[in-house]
Amino acid sequence: MLALSVYVFYGMVVFGLTYSGHPLEVPNAAKLLVNPLFLLSSVLWLSSRANARLVYFLDWTLGILLLLSLAQLLLYHASFDFRLVLGSDSSGQASSLYRPALYFWGLDDKNMFGARIALMGFVFMFIPVLTKRKLSLLRIFFAFLVAFLSLSRTPMVALLIGATVLGWLVLERKWRVAMLLAVAILLPVFLTQVVRIDSITSSNDGMGIRLIYWQAFFAHFSDLSIWGGGFVEASRFLEDNAKLYRGEPHIHNTLMTTYVEFGLIGFVAFTAFLGLFLRACYQQRQQWALWILLFLPIASIMMILYSGYDNDVMVYLALVWLVGTQQDVDFQQTKITVL
Repeated sequence: MLALSVYVFYGMVVFGLTYSGHPLEVPNAAKLLVNPLFLLSSVLWLSSRANARLVYFLDWTLGILLLLSLAQLLLYHASFDFRLVLGSDSSGQASSLYRPALYFWGLDDKNMFGARIALMGFVFMFIPVLTKRKLSLLRIFFAFLVAFLSLSRTPMVALLIGATVLGWLVLERKWRVAMLLAVAILLPVFLTQVVRIDSITSSNDGMGIRLIYWQAFFAHFSDLSIWGGGFVEASRFLEDNAKLYRGEPHIHNTLMTTYVEFGLIGFVAFTAFLGLFLRACYQQRQQWALWILLFLPIASIMMILYSGYDNDVMVYLALVWLVGTQQDVDFQQTKITVL
């Protein structure tokens, strides 16, 4: 609570000192106030009650949300005569799928929608492991299907990391080798067809743009103020220093964006908050494997997306607290089932 309070308070001070009238500044300041407060109140509330029924209803809610996401994506693909249903050749082509006139659910941004699908999908995969000691292959397939249809690489990578670690924890030792062999065999296909690694350094590729932004951050790190430049500093910094800039208001990395916006104090406070939150989780259930498993999806996504005060970060951390503190998880007694 102390680290999170310092992060929010200092961020608001920087906002007040650097406010320039940019249309993103006030909404981001509202996020900085509302979302950490939501996390704090959620954790305090969840810690004061029994949550078995809440987890039950969460399971149904996530299933409905993913079904609605699937319906939205199928509508997008239908408008393209399903030409992109097996994947796209580039980030630009994938983004063209998201037609504003057809939008009714989720988010109209490919990467943000994909990241949200990954976070919801992983919790949806994990809940039966927690409540019934079973790993549902159908749920894994469903989560990956919705993520794949989003045409965003972010959810596929996050889900693959989470599902691989989950499988490792659940499988017996003799089957772990088989799983690693299967992953090794399928990895080249995944990297070329889904991640599109052959174009990952291209300047017209989403990941290539990220690499350009990160290179600018480290190459011109000394130009950044240690006190922070406010909510739109990333735009100014990238416009002045990146070899190519496409107008994003952040650097596609939570920690880098935090340093650019809120300087050293904000950066230290936010990283301390994450570390102390993880420690508080462990104090509730002393299972490091459990907490590492639950934190891996959000950690992988935060490295390529998001600002620290974004809705999805705080909501996912609240869900982590809810499902992770519910009861001890016996991975070795978990069975793999179809349903």
